[in-house]
Amino acid sequence: MARKSLEERVEMLERRVEILEQLPERVTALEVQFVRLRDEMRAEFSATRAEARDGDEETRLTLRQEIRAGDEETRRVLREEIRAGDEETRRVLREEIRAGDEETRRVLREEIRAGDEETRRVVREEIRAGDEETRRVLRVEIRTGDEETRRYMRVLHEEVITRIEMLGGRP
Repeated sequence: MARKSLEERVEMLERRVEILEQLPERVTALEVQFVRLRDEMRAEFSATRAEARDGDEETRLTLRQEIRAGDEETRRVLREEIRAGDEETRRVLREEIRAGDEETRRVLREEIRAGDEETRRVVREEIRAGDEETRRVLRVEIRTGDEETRRYMRVLHEEVITRIEMLGGRP
């Protein structure tokens, strides 16, 4: 096999470096998607737990059965969303994978295994911040719901008193 010229080898290295330079942006985009998915899943699980605590025994039993059986609709929707995905991202990834060689894959595997401590720290901070925001929002929603329930109770109480008075009774 004829040895490649220095210029050809440099060009090959430049192409590889260009491909590798694009990877942090793409990894960052994937991290953001994972954080969003995790936050959404955490919010949904928190809401389910709150409903289970507030419900009666039959509701708890029903929720346990649904959790065990799985929510087929949610699974179906998630599968469809995963399959649909971001077609452009898939296309670009496919092109890069095809353009890459085994060495690039090996290097990427090593880097992914080694991990990036800064990325982990940032993700942890974002998750913690998301948890705090979720708690704050839930508290506000619960307080609002409690106030609305009290208002409805007062209105109903006043209606009952009015009806009793209309029927000739004393309140």
